[in-house]
Amino acid sequence: MKKTVIIALALVASFAGFAQTWNIDKSHSKLNFTVTHLLISDVEGSFKNINSTFTSSKADFSDAVIELTADVNSINTDDENRDKHLKSPDFFDAAKYNALTFKSKSFKNVGGKKYKLAGDLTMHGVTKPVVLDVVYNGSAVHPYSKKTVAGFKISGTLKRSEFGVGTATPTAVVGDEVALVANAEFIKD
Repeated sequence: MKKTVIIALALVASFAGFAQTWNIDKSHSKLNFTVTHLLISDVEGSFKNINSTFTSSKADFSDAVIELTADVNSINTDDENRDKHLKSPDFFDAAKYNALTFKSKSFKNVGGKKYKLAGDLTMHGVTKPVVLDVVYNGSAVHPYSKKTVAGFKISGTLKRSEFGVGTATPTAVVGDEVALVANAEFIKD
């Protein structure tokens, strides 16, 4: 029995060694959001400072474990006054909750290059499960670094009210639904 347990542990350890780590290429990645303003137009923004990694041992990434952190103080809507207001306690309260984080629970192929990414999103001190759509754009060898890179487009929607963001602001002023779109390029270590 003891020998079987040791062999099983050795096999698990050997499989773990095949997992590859991928780090986000910040210069070729962006985390964007869109929200409706006054029920008539969309306002777009992004988080300028993001960090993300994933590990996977399968060629189709179906076992990927993904983590992302965005610095709330890096929010940018191309309007300095609006950005300051979004960082205030009226919305994100960046002094108290300075990071938005995501940790995956599953990454399932739903056909071809399409995936469903499920995980926990923590924002404004509230953690909720979310499911995002992912399109794997492919992989290539970077011509200068000679490293393998992979591209993904991630999208989904969430309700800001569920995270306690801007709850005093009526949805007729700032919509409750927030669309997320991330274009991410990762470099294999």
